[in-house]
Amino acid sequence: MRKVEVVEYDTAWTEKFEDESSRLERLLDGELIVIHHIGSTSVPGLDAKPIIDIMPVVRQIERVDGLIGHMEALGYRSFGEHGIPRRRFFAKGEDVRTVHVHVFEEGDEGVVRHLAFRDYLMAFPDVRAEYAALKQQLASQHPEDIESYIQGKQEWVSETERVATLWYLSQQQK
Repeated sequence: MRKVEVVEYDTAWTEKFEDESSRLERLLDGELIVIHHIGSTSVPGLDAKPIIDIMPVVRQIERVDGLIGHMEALGYRSFGEHGIPRRRFFAKGEDVRTVHVHVFEEGDEGVVRHLAFRDYLMAFPDVRAEYAALKQQLASQHPEDIESYIQGKQEWVSETERVATLWYLSQQQK
């Protein structure tokens, strides 16, 4: 079982994202449209599990399946869709995760959902602080149980994603 550790924001996370994304850009060359830093480590000031979440957006998701061996050579383990249709999920690190890669096809609603959540937390410090407090509380309640930690924040995240997506789409129309 993986340990749950939520730590204060670390400016080094941006550099870690840039380093890892440059490796992924080379691997996904020709298929990659854009690559985003998502998740809590992408939000300045937000406490987070020290796992860098990276979201490559590709032309055709099925072509990523042919790159699994190359991802494994970079230290990743493939989890397939991992509960989200048309996503390809990879993780680096077994007991201590360091990077999660969420690959989506261009136009997939998952892209907007992740960007909306990230940008909403950046734009609204009170919501960001509420999320940080929830994560710290859950990490202290479930220090050895990642599944309970994830489940404990699911309702809050789902509701915030809904509000964030509406906000994000309204910002795109301005």
